[in-house]
Amino acid sequence: MKVNPKDGAAIAMVTRMDALFLVDRHARQQRLSLGDRAALRRQHAEPWVEEIHAECLKLRAEVLPKSTLGEAVNYTLNMWAKLRRCFDHAEVELSNNVAENSMRPVALGRKNWLHVGSAQAGPKVAAILSVVESCRRLGVPVKDYLLAVLPGLARRKLSELAQLTPANWKAARA
Repeated sequence: MKVNPKDGAAIAMVTRMDALFLVDRHARQQRLSLGDRAALRRQHAEPWVEEIHAECLKLRAEVLPKSTLGEAVNYTLNMWAKLRRCFDHAEVELSNNVAENSMRPVALGRKNWLHVGSAQAGPKVAAILSVVESCRRLGVPVKDYLLAVLPGLARRKLSELAQLTPANWKAARA
């Protein structure tokens, strides 16, 4: 959403939100543990969160509900409990950009995959993409993983499959 440069309240709100993301960026750059990240959020981001909440409550009483700012304020207040989760659980990201970016190739390819073969092919494609994305996120070479895991897969017991996830496969080779 674009911010009207003449709307001081909207600019101030975006500035506060940007400050939240700066706190998390600092935590990532410093490679902080989850505990240290939580402490950093409490110390530096919590005041911004409280300001955002107070300002949203104030603006809700002052702006038209159907205005752009009014809709943004109502959305923020309706989602407030979910926003707060990242302060209760340090592993929760402020943004879902990582998840969205990892799914972008799937969204772009969806039209090309309409004729994959059959209705049963969809879950199979999803499973393959999940394995490939897991390998990518873990830094596991997809080709090496598949060459090691696929041969003899049909002869494995169901109880052995958990050992073959990309994370467990990588850990076994570390």
